[in-house]
Amino acid sequence: MDWGSWATERRLTAISRSGLSVPARQAVVDGLVMPGGTVLDYGCGRGEDVHALQRLGYEAVGWDPFYQPDTRLESCPVVFLTYVLNVIEHSTERRRVLQRAWGLTGTVLIVSARLTWERSKINGEEFGDGFLTRRKTFQHLYGASELRSYVEEVTGSRAVSASPGIIYAFRDNATRLNYLARRIVPDDQWAASTDTASAIAALINYAERRGRLPQVEEMSISMAQLLGRLRPAEMNRLVRDSADPAKVDEGAKRTTLNTLMFLAVELFNGRGPFSSLPLTVQLDLRAFFSSYKEACRRADRLLLKLREDTYVRGAMNASAVGKLTPTALYVHRRAVKQMPTVLRLYEHCASIAAGRPQAWTIAKLCHRGRAVSWLDYPDFDYHPHPRLLTSYQVNLETLKISHHSYGNCENRPLLHRKHEFLHPNDPDAAKYRRLTDTEIRAGLYANPHLIGTEKGWESELARCGRELHGHRLIRTRE
Repeated sequence: MDWGSWATERRLTAISRSGLSVPARQAVVDGLVMPGGTVLDYGCGRGEDVHALQRLGYEAVGWDPFYQPDTRLESCPVVFLTYVLNVIEHSTERRRVLQRAWGLTGTVLIVSARLTWERSKINGEEFGDGFLTRRKTFQHLYGASELRSYVEEVTGSRAVSASPGIIYAFRDNATRLNYLARRIVPDDQWAASTDTASAIAALINYAERRGRLPQVEEMSISMAQLLGRLRPAEMNRLVRDSADPAKVDEGAKRTTLNTLMFLAVELFNGRGPFSSLPLTVQLDLRAFFSSYKEACRRADRLLLKLREDTYVRGAMNASAVGKLTPTALYVHRRAVKQMPTVLRLYEHCASIAAGRPQAWTIAKLCHRGRAVSWLDYPDFDYHPHPRLLTSYQVNLETLKISHHSYGNCENRPLLHRKHEFLHPNDPDAAKYRRLTDTEIRAGLYANPHLIGTEKGWESELARCGRELHGHRLIRTRE
């Protein structure tokens, strides 16, 4: 069946929106949509993403069998296939559409689809391998890991789960590895420089963050021109004399651990030769390891540590951040990078397996079994006891995904002792700790089995004659 031969009212699934769709926004944030490059939205519907990207200064075109059938289809570096596969009721046609989109892809194909946990939002009955709505539209829902596997099978490429329901399929391994490196090893950013003095300051800053001097190939053209008059020996002397040795040592340690984590994650898709790695990773390997083989051995040992309950629990006990309970470690988003490397790897493996959600506040790492949850408390920063909105969990042993929404719940779970989820040096930690101490003295934690939900917490506040004004606890007025 040709895509233009309608069996259901697919055109009715094209919605109007005022800004970028979630997949398009994710691609922009991840640096896959770059100024100067061309984007093709294949199956663009009403063209809302195309118009939004154009307003932002990107070159974007769209094709759709109903709304924009006359667009000339040509290969583009970036191709979107946004919520298209789920509206096609024939599995063979879905495959052909995905193959066609892949055939038009020069660099990366961005595929998104609705997921199984959205079943409650669909008002319809079972039809084929999906659901037929009252408007005569069709929806086929995917499991998060199922979508990634399907894209890999059809395209023959190694795909990455960028977020639940959003998959990146890369044309070549180098582009995929560069994307993964940016997610794991983000310290290659340069401070802006307009003269030689500021360029030297940026050079010193880079050395302190990464633990080594950069190569010319890592610099922007303007930076290389500003530093071009300095010989390597002069740059070494400047860094040696001006950089903080403690910061350089800390940067080297951090880069070494980040490199090990990158190599451990890459093992999931089959580790390639040294020459296939991003340039910055190659230079890190040369600077901090005796050989690529030795670094891979160390990365493999690190990955194997994830299977050892005693080791994982020990890392959680030793972690300078997070709240440890009998079943899991809970860590705020701002503190995740300060966890021990094996725990960062644990969380990152889960994100590679099924995608880390865009909105989350707390990462929950179970030490009984291997599962990671991302919990969203959108009012964490301004509410003294934030309410849970959503929970998204990946079981690494079964790859089973679960999603729960508490938005319509009358008695939502809430948090206490907010400072425990943060690093002790977090700017807000002291304020949260003072509130906790005040609440303990007031007797509000005397019945811990009651205070985990809204209604239980409100009853304890009433029992103790207290109320909250922001992050201050006061006596209830008579």
